[in-house]
Amino acid sequence: MKAAVLQEQEQMACTEHPNPQPGTGEVVIRVRSCGICGTDQHIYHGHPGSAEVHTPIVLGHELAGVVVAVSDDVDTLAAGDRVTVDPNIYCGSCEYCRSGKLHLCDRLQAIGVTRDGGMAELCAVPAANCYRIPDRMSFEEAALIEPLGCVLHGFRKLAIGPRDHILIIGGGFIGQLFLQLVRASGASRITVSEPAAFKHDKLRELGADEVLSPLDPDAAGKFASGADIVIECVGRKDSVEMAVGAARKGGQVLLFGVASPDTEIHIRPYDVFAKELRIMGSFINPFTHLEAIALVSQGRISLEPLISHRFTLEELPQAMRDYPNLGVSKGIINL
Repeated sequence: MKAAVLQEQEQMACTEHPNPQPGTGEVVIRVRSCGICGTDQHIYHGHPGSAEVHTPIVLGHELAGVVVAVSDDVDTLAAGDRVTVDPNIYCGSCEYCRSGKLHLCDRLQAIGVTRDGGMAELCAVPAANCYRIPDRMSFEEAALIEPLGCVLHGFRKLAIGPRDHILIIGGGFIGQLFLQLVRASGASRITVSEPAAFKHDKLRELGADEVLSPLDPDAAGKFASGADIVIECVGRKDSVEMAVGAARKGGQVLLFGVASPDTEIHIRPYDVFAKELRIMGSFINPFTHLEAIALVSQGRISLEPLISHRFTLEELPQAMRDYPNLGVSKGIINL
């Protein structure tokens, strides 16, 4: 089969790769669509993913396709089933798994991170990690169920009231997903901070009451007025510091953007104390696939219009190399 193999840091090639065989409890999927996540870029540049990465590896943890082979001990799926995949594999026996916090598993494995993923024609995955999708759901939508599931996990941490002002920092793909969920929650007012002007119209279409650029000096006063809930979707030092500073008294701050491991921020603990802030993180997507599939199939969350770039497998090595300069909001590979 063809696969885009990350051979070492910043070295990816589309090459022939051995066909996977289903192990115990596994199926093999013919991949039809695979999303390109910011975490894939982190891994490409030598940073960790949700777990430690060892090259060579086939990346791609946002994937969907058709089951083509099934292990003898699997009776829940059959060849021809259309599925989306939850990439996270938990050990089930560590302290976190046994206390119901499986996503914090000490021995977390993940498709496309610790084992070959969806940037290939075929991918072996545990049957338990597969979810059938409705016939009317496209494979592009199905591949993006995984990031929507991650966003749902973060969204569930927030207590949103009808009088709340929500500030979303970052209007890319993740910010656009949060924007749709927040809009549906009935929040009073939603502001999005996004420096790229070409994204502003899309953000307004998705329900933002106000879109501001953090580069605009006239916007500084509006950010300083404070938001009840701040959702940070970028993972940069300046955006995280802005998130803490923009929260009003009693505010909630969700740090969702994935920062580089060496990023350090400057905040004043007194501000956290005096404003009694609740600052939260959010890690992966424990068992949110069914809800994400329902939201998309019911038309309550829109995914396909958020895709800005589509690539073939052969185009992927150059795309990953040039990614920071392509203006990608959301990229996807179609096979």
